[in-house]
Amino acid sequence: MSLAPHPDPADYLAMVRRKRLYGGVLLVLFVVLMVSGFRVADARNAGGFFDGLHRVLDFPAEIFTEAFANWQNLPGLFVQFIPSLIETLNIAAVSTMFGALLAMVLAFLSTRGLALWPRMTPVFRRMMDIMRAVPEIVIALVLIFLLGGGPVPAMIAIAFHTTGALGKLFSEAAENADLKPVEGLASTGAGWIQRMWLGILPQVAPNWSSYALLRFEINIRASAILGFVGSGGIGYDLKTALQWGQGKYDQVVAIFALLLLTIIVVDHFSDRARARLVKGGLEA
Repeated sequence: MSLAPHPDPADYLAMVRRKRLYGGVLLVLFVVLMVSGFRVADARNAGGFFDGLHRVLDFPAEIFTEAFANWQNLPGLFVQFIPSLIETLNIAAVSTMFGALLAMVLAFLSTRGLALWPRMTPVFRRMMDIMRAVPEIVIALVLIFLLGGGPVPAMIAIAFHTTGALGKLFSEAAENADLKPVEGLASTGAGWIQRMWLGILPQVAPNWSSYALLRFEINIRASAILGFVGSGGIGYDLKTALQWGQGKYDQVVAIFALLLLTIIVVDHFSDRARARLVKGGLEA
């Protein structure tokens, strides 16, 4: 019985030194890039970063001082902005739903071993790469120019980006699925849609649902941000209140508080739902 040869300690130490050298070089390059990038940005800024650092809290202090002086208006402002908050949640929910449905299709078409047209797999993967690479705000600005302001451009922009992001995650989950059910269905003459629906979807549904819930949280924030470019929702009200300046800062605080509370509540319930979905999927 032959024993495997023991590794040479000198070779192992040389490998460790090489890894440390590569890590040190990468760290130095990272620090150099960060410092040079900061210096370029600071030089192009209207004022120096360190020159204005002591005034970084002046604007928030001004906002909260005025809001505290008009604290009695906050309950009424909460009620006033609830319709805008509902519009923001609707934008996030609809865009997540459409994005997830399109991501399911692209995931099946781009997963190796499952694709209906294997030669087209790279094409569908590059499509998802492009969808993820283009920021939502860029798409929203183009659509606002074409369609005008409102929630529709925001919904399309977020759904477009969601499709690419979820499609990547869905495809990775599908690649780890057991192919035996698919092979069994194929032996009975089942078509491609039937094999995906009955053989793969039950396996990946818990993870896919978890990813979709996580994306819904992200899309709430995205829809609020897109309101700044005229896409409706509570973000548009926040932009308007900030533009008016003094006299509207109580509205700014009310919107921030309402949005923060909503995100906390949604995060809490979606975290619990994701935990149950993944746990249930593992137990199954």
